[in-house]
Amino acid sequence: MRSDAVPEEVDAAEAPATRGRSRKYTQVLGLINQAAIEVFASEGLAGASTQAIADKAGLSKAQLHYYIDSKEALYRQVLQDILTDWIVVFGFSDEAFGPRKVLGDLIQRKMMFSFEHPLRSRIFTAEMMRGAPVINSMMDTSKQRTDQAAAVIQNWMNQGLMDTADPMLVLFHIWAVTQFYADHATQAAYYRSAAQQGDDKDRRYLIEQVTEFLLKGAGVK
Repeated sequence: MRSDAVPEEVDAAEAPATRGRSRKYTQVLGLINQAAIEVFASEGLAGASTQAIADKAGLSKAQLHYYIDSKEALYRQVLQDILTDWIVVFGFSDEAFGPRKVLGDLIQRKMMFSFEHPLRSRIFTAEMMRGAPVINSMMDTSKQRTDQAAAVIQNWMNQGLMDTADPMLVLFHIWAVTQFYADHATQAAYYRSAAQQGDDKDRRYLIEQVTEFLLKGAGVK
């Protein structure tokens, strides 16, 4: 997306108006980003069009192209934002806190992301199911963090704090179960009979159930 930095040579009298334009520019970028997430989640990259994104954002196609270079560039930016969020979500606390605390916090963060950002999660899943043609070249940092997390889990296993298993598969299993609540939210809602599905109490219940299931499966002491 294009930059809207205020040139250094703008004098003090013009700066407030420029800052106002900058705020509006940022707001429009936010509208475009949300529109792109909705369109990419429902149509994928191939099925999405800049016209659909413009319509969703309340812009003309010409206005949209003032803010973006191309549909592909916008898609890459959405994926990069998701990867950046994943790094935060999957960040490990101090290893000394032990697996129950660290993995429990991780599961809670991932579940909350699934609840609050299901469309972004689905975009990531769809990209992976296509063989990760776009995101593959963007995942070096994510891979490094995942390798580090697996090493921490291996250390806990070596200390007898967890059952022995493939630490990378432990992470995959955590991902698989928590991601279900983003990719298959409609299915989960259909089969569950909770009267207040989706409210804070129900979310806490799901997080508690999933956390206990995964930690027990991992043999966390």
